Amino acid sequence: MSTTESHPTIRVPGTAVRTLAPRGGRLSREGTLRYLKAGRGAPVVLLHTVRTQAEHFRSLIPLLSDHYTVYALDLPGMGHSEIVPGASYDEPAMRAGVERLLTELDLHDVTLVGESMGAVLALTAAAGLPARVRRVVAVNAYDYRGGITRSGTLARVVIGGAVTPGVGQVVARMENRAVLGRILQGGLIDNSALRPDYVDELLRSGSRPGYPAVARAVYRALPSLIAARSRYPEVKAPVHLVYGEKDWSRPSDRRANKELLPAAEFTELRGAGHFISLERPEIVAELLAWGA
Repeated sequence: MSTTESHPTIRVPGTAVRTLAPRGGRLSREGTLRYLKAGRGAPVVLLHTVRTQAEHFRSLIPLLSDHYTVYALDLPGMGHSEIVPGASYDEPAMRAGVERLLTELDLHDVTLVGESMGAVLALTAAAGLPARVRRVVAVNAYDYRGGITRSGTLARVVIGGAVTPGVGQVVARMENRAVLGRILQGGLIDNSALRPDYVDELLRSGSRPGYPAVARAVYRALPSLIAARSRYPEVKAPVHLVYGEKDWSRPSDRRANKELLPAAEFTELRGAGHFISLERPEIVAELLAWGA
């Protein structure tokens, strides 16, 4: 297994870095999970997007920590969570990481806040652990065909190449600052929200041995995220579906989820793209305050 020896260069004020050991010890097929913890109060668990990590919420965490105990998880294999060779990164395996956090820390009355891929996992984890989850805020759920390739032409070329058998291994290792920055900017309206030190940190965590294979697996896992929509009607907790006006999802994608979750609150945010927690963290904080 690749260990969690590397550490992020970004420090989020008021947070402590914690890890969650695999169940079953070193012989387990699970990896160590890294998470950030801050604040006090009822628990809020933050689940990040495709190709990011817990620091995706660096601006949101301080807005929440006066009222909540905030846990921001590095999803399995991502950020600085452990890379386990041969591990699955399909939705059930990623959801298992979220469920480990909630059960191993024995969290109750949890508000799950997920963005993009994290929104899907927030919904499916809530379906699986109804006694622990109080509320779900699902921001720009990443559960439709195309996914990040809707970011723009460069994303279609790079991500398409990365998931192609054979050549994909080479493409996945070619990630650099210019390419990653351009792809992520395709999910923003305000490009200044993508701070240079954050891009540097993503490149640093992405340079860990074995990470290109993780990235390819995550990109290839999109069909499992789409399939996971079948679990949405099982969610017992109140749900708030949130979409940026310029999110990659289409109106038909949003309507489809409203039909699966007819009791859910629904908000479309003007002037916001896919990465709302980067460019409009105060709006996410306000949404949480509404349901406090």
